[in-house]
Amino acid sequence: MSNGSITDVPGILVGHAQNLEALTGCTVIICKDGATGGVDQRGGAPGTRETDALRPMHLVDKIHAIVLSGGSAFGLDAASGVMKFLEENECGFDTGFAKVPIVSSAVLFDLGIGDPNIRPDKNMGYEACLNANSNIIATGNVGAGTGATVGKIFGQTQSMKSGIGSASIDLGNGIIVGAMMAVNALGDIIDPSNGKILAGARTIKKGPINIGDEGYFANTMNVMKSFVGRKSIEFASNQNTMIGVVATNAKLTKDEINKVAQMAQDGIANTVKPAHTMFDGDTIFAMATNKKRADVNIVGAFAAEAVSMAIIDGINSSTPINGIPSFNNL
Repeated sequence: MSNGSITDVPGILVGHAQNLEALTGCTVIICKDGATGGVDQRGGAPGTRETDALRPMHLVDKIHAIVLSGGSAFGLDAASGVMKFLEENECGFDTGFAKVPIVSSAVLFDLGIGDPNIRPDKNMGYEACLNANSNIIATGNVGAGTGATVGKIFGQTQSMKSGIGSASIDLGNGIIVGAMMAVNALGDIIDPSNGKILAGARTIKKGPINIGDEGYFANTMNVMKSFVGRKSIEFASNQNTMIGVVATNAKLTKDEINKVAQMAQDGIANTVKPAHTMFDGDTIFAMATNKKRADVNIVGAFAAEAVSMAIIDGINSSTPINGIPSFNNL
């Protein structure tokens, strides 16, 4: 039975941990048996760990976990807790002296919505591993999506709440592609089927404006063309980043899984306007568990679709917090 999430890929486990008072958290995606790993980074302000090891021509060919975390660069500490958990479970690259878990990570900026002095750390990363399973996974205001927001060209006060989302696609012949995305963009989230804004920067107007009214959304792309937009974008320069993971049970080489990560970025471009700005750190990891023969072009094409679906799920499943509305208000 399908979970409709990245855990539909056999061998993939997902766990969340969060601090709901500080409004931050982390999410771990684990493959204990190891998966061929790849990465593609498009935004101009990334915060990452162990990305070079995933690129072609480098020695390591298996990855054991990926951590998506809030807390900006401080949140990279959560990966240490994941390494501790995996070492205890004898998962890692066998050096002959110790098994070293290969744990990549990317972080998003959520310090402006909750308590900036509390961030995901080693203990929270370990807790996320304890919570990891292959069942239906919670989405929305959990894990790395706890403090996620979108539409920040006017700053946090005019943004909307988003979260973490997941999706999967059955390609037939037993081949599954799944995605998990923490949605924390500068731009607006667009329904790719009709081009309408689902969540984004809210209009600054004198007098009342109700949720759902025409003109409720400022439309970030239009704002950017204006004098106000050129000045306002400075407010959003350090508050963003879309991060996520695609996974598949297809048999893929290291070159091929990096191509899948690259193609998966189209899922961000299809649903976020604008995407890949200098103020976003857009990063997508990819994992292949190597169980089913498949064509890399097909896997990559549907990885982009799964990313779009996961982004929309992150919007649909989020709930309002601290006076910041969400799609569920509309």
